[in-house]
Amino acid sequence: MTTGLTYSQYVTQIATMAVVAEDDPAFVTILPQMITYAENRMYRDLDFLFTSVASTSYATSVGSRSISVPEGTFVVLEQVNLITPAGTSDPDAGSRVPLLPTTKEYLDAVYGNSTYKSIPEYFVPFDDYTILLGPYPDAVYTAEIIGTYRPDSLSATNTTTFISLYLPDLMIMASMIYVSAYQRNFGRQNDDPAMAQSYESQYQALLKGAAVEEARKKFESSCCSSQSPSPVATPTRG
Repeated sequence: MTTGLTYSQYVTQIATMAVVAEDDPAFVTILPQMITYAENRMYRDLDFLFTSVASTSYATSVGSRSISVPEGTFVVLEQVNLITPAGTSDPDAGSRVPLLPTTKEYLDAVYGNSTYKSIPEYFVPFDDYTILLGPYPDAVYTAEIIGTYRPDSLSATNTTTFISLYLPDLMIMASMIYVSAYQRNFGRQNDDPAMAQSYESQYQALLKGAAVEEARKKFESSCCSSQSPSPVATPTRG
């Protein structure tokens, strides 16, 4: 198993590589933003399987085409299912009706008012906390919403995360890019102008392998399989 990092181990390793004391006030101050920078880069660069979640905490309203979701609940909206028959809250006790993603312009043109009501067939995210449906709902349906979220960051109170346990090498490289800016080694006229470029290069090299691994988990590797891309067989036997 990969040897991961706890929060204290992470702090020690970064401080050692940056040649700074762990209790240095300036270093302690930037630690939270350093972690945020590293984690956010990885969340945006890698489509992590573990960040997909499903929630049935939402429902439609008769004659209203919108479902409100608290801002920040989902980073990326992936899927919306309605549970039938109306009034069924447990997806396993009813049937899932997958809605098709479309555009607001289509909904406005085809289902622009509540004159026609039926079980919705389409959805579109209007903003970060509103989902529009079409046609207008004719009953109260439980909505199963699936999307990605941002897990809690690594910290003194959250001592391990998926990233720190399974991708510690990538997290260290991303963090050291941030450290390069902290130490003012980002530009050509600084003491170590190659520092940021070197860590960025290592980050990109490690990122390629991590991206393939995440694709394998979702059977999105070569030929839609879970196998590593083959340098010989194209397409692979999936």
